[in-house]
Amino acid sequence: MFSPFQILRERTPIGFLQLKRDPMRLLTAIAGITFADILIFMQLGFADALYKSNTQYPRALQADLVILSTEAKNFGQLGTFTRRRLDQALDVPSVIAADPMYLGSIQWQNPQTREKASMLVVGQTPERPMLDLPEINEQLDTLRLPDTVLFDRASRGNYQELIALLEQGKPITTEIRSETVTIRGLFTVGASFADDGALITSDQNFLRLFPRREAGTVSIGLIEMAAEANPEAVKLALEERLPQDVQVFTHPEYVEFELNDIQSESPIGFVFGLGSVMGFIVGMVIVYQVLSTDVNSHLGEYATFRAMGYRNRYLLMIVFEEALILSVLGFIPGTVIALGAYQLTAAATALPIVGSVSRGAIVFFLTFLMCVGSGAIATRRLQAADPADIF
Repeated sequence: MFSPFQILRERTPIGFLQLKRDPMRLLTAIAGITFADILIFMQLGFADALYKSNTQYPRALQADLVILSTEAKNFGQLGTFTRRRLDQALDVPSVIAADPMYLGSIQWQNPQTREKASMLVVGQTPERPMLDLPEINEQLDTLRLPDTVLFDRASRGNYQELIALLEQGKPITTEIRSETVTIRGLFTVGASFADDGALITSDQNFLRLFPRREAGTVSIGLIEMAAEANPEAVKLALEERLPQDVQVFTHPEYVEFELNDIQSESPIGFVFGLGSVMGFIVGMVIVYQVLSTDVNSHLGEYATFRAMGYRNRYLLMIVFEEALILSVLGFIPGTVIALGAYQLTAAATALPIVGSVSRGAIVFFLTFLMCVGSGAIATRRLQAADPADIF
């Protein structure tokens, strides 16, 4: 009769039994994989935050079609085009509204701390909603007031006192470029890599803050179509009607335009991708060192298995079993630490960096691939070894 302990030992994977024989080597491997997973998690998290933060406003645009200058590169470098193009767009059948939006970045001082920050300023007509943000759309009447702005409560910086006063209904007066403005409300979007926050105001107030901007040059044109209209057909009609100094997108195409610019043109996206690759390589090297050392230290046992008639496949499965166990043991603490780092980073930078199940699945797959790849390399000597040579 076997005791429960013997039965459990019989069912314990051989790979795990080999790993736990040297606790320090096992802990080193887990620490290395954990470090690699944290690095990959953080790089993917920063990249996702870059994509989200730089497309928050493009995604929130309340429009069927979007008109941009042909010189536009991304939301931070849109260029301008003449407002006459919007008047011309109204001549196209099924277009029922064509509204301008003005964008610009401005340096301002925190009214409480006097710290300087870069703020995105969005100028929109208060006549109709232009952003799919209920907090703003409920305050369109407020935007009609002269020298009035709404403040993004998710801006990067110390704004607790300012936000508390605004939540109590107390407007705050400050100066921007020698213009006295009053902050009368709040909304929530978040900071980006380019700006620490944002201010929403009317188109007329925007032009007061940017005196060098002409009312006839706009950043974005927002087109509203009749409900029964086909977006692609109206887009084609606009492209035929408008001169070549503007380009027309459907709303989803415009969001994709922004994402493509970040992924293909932005050096930041490349850096985050390179960081993920480096984390993968670091983890693979560490796991390879551990598994290679383990294989070398157990060559005698492996030779005995081969002399007893076990095939290479069985021996390779033991090493791959170790790789799978290491990937799981390293992934768990890596995930926990990365989620904690996400919360700290989001609190410090006001960037939308959060964990997700899909990202966890990607990192686990990369971890498993890292460990199995290392195991495949580590077993090269095992496959070539001859029992007679080993003994």
